Amino acid sequence: MSRIGKMPVVVPEKVEVKLNGAKVDVKGPNGQLDYSFTDKVKIEMKGKEVIVTPIDDSKESVSLWGTTRTLINNMVTGVTTGFTKTLEFNGVGYKASVSGSSLTLNLGFSHPINFELPKGVSAKVTKNVIDISGANKELVGFVAAKVRSFRPPEPYKGKGVKYIDEHITRKAGKTGGKK
Repeated sequence: MSRIGKMPVVVPEKVEVKLNGAKVDVKGPNGQLDYSFTDKVKIEMKGKEVIVTPIDDSKESVSLWGTTRTLINNMVTGVTTGFTKTLEFNGVGYKASVSGSSLTLNLGFSHPINFELPKGVSAKVTKNVIDISGANKELVGFVAAKVRSFRPPEPYKGKGVKYIDEHITRKAGKTGGKK
């Protein structure tokens, strides 16, 4: 039994959920999301709740039960409050700016990196912090990971792009080990 799958997804007042077989459309104040799920689980509306149940007792059906419920819950949360990932960059001369849907990063390379933000994702830069936000949790996480991959943090000086809550274990340099 899935403890997560058993819980119903409560739909707030401002959110509209439409079910069309295995396809779920969620519309709210922050946008619209749709996703086509597998037919191994049954998705149904009961009042203002979405209930997910497995079709049978097969391993695949039970495995997808909690996952499907969580994805639907993330869709409802995304169109109501949205998701945000915060990145921090450290280094001499490192800069970032947003113009339209393009994020421009100067990360110590000989050229600036121009990254086009996908539709539905926005970025905001303040000092050395980049806030990436949107309604789709998967897309926000992907964009944050992509921006981090341009210059991952290094353990000696701590330069690079990292998540705001990420801890970088610092190493001693060549002379740090000798005593």
